[in-house]
Amino acid sequence: MYKIDLSSKKALVFGVSNERSIGWHACKILHEAGASIAIAYQSERFKDRVEKLAKDMKNVIFVQCDVSIDEQIEQAFKTVQKEFGSLDYLIHSIAFAQREDLGGDFSHLSRSGFQMALEISAYSLIPLARKAASLMGDNGGSITTMTFQASERVFPGYNIMGTAKAALENEVRQLAAEYGPKNIRVNAVSAGPLDTLSARGIHGFLDMKKIHAEKSPLGRNITHQEVAKTVLYLCSDLSSGVTGAIIPVDAGYRVMAA
Repeated sequence: MYKIDLSSKKALVFGVSNERSIGWHACKILHEAGASIAIAYQSERFKDRVEKLAKDMKNVIFVQCDVSIDEQIEQAFKTVQKEFGSLDYLIHSIAFAQREDLGGDFSHLSRSGFQMALEISAYSLIPLARKAASLMGDNGGSITTMTFQASERVFPGYNIMGTAKAALENEVRQLAAEYGPKNIRVNAVSAGPLDTLSARGIHGFLDMKKIHAEKSPLGRNITHQEVAKTVLYLCSDLSSGVTGAIIPVDAGYRVMAA
């Protein structure tokens, strides 16, 4: 049996806010495999909560980073470099849109709402990938982000986030092509609906989950752990030939007709 051992590896995870965050489950599974973890939280109001989550973990550091502020991105990576020296994995699990932009007519979306959703949910991957790549050595590394099928299909209540995820997936392909020569792999996990802080803002989310479970070939919803296991796979040598991919973890929902 192949055992994944990341005991000499270092990971930086963005998007941890509480115990339901996909980023948090990624932290746990990478840490269980032996990796040292840097956990990035968005603002001071999340600090105590995030530190309590990881209080029993060893080889963990915390960095505050609002990805809409370039100076905080710069400082976060300086801290990671000082503490770890190098980096092997970047996990980008960040998405945000104003609540009013997740419902109603898409054509009524404001300019500011569009810009905010695209900046936080999509653009942020670019500077984070650039900084992470500069800390990855000759052996390369892995960059993984989180997407959703709304990048390709219309999900009521998701609105601008579908546009943001479409942009994010294009970035995955662009970055995979750019960083491939450096042996840095860039991929995305397209997860089915999960209970997260972000999901609370999606109108009709419970209906979305119910329909997903009813129509999926596996006849159920997915779990946070299943997404985390796919992140572990993408960080490990098991996925050494995989880059530029959008990997669905959705119990097969994507293959079914509407």
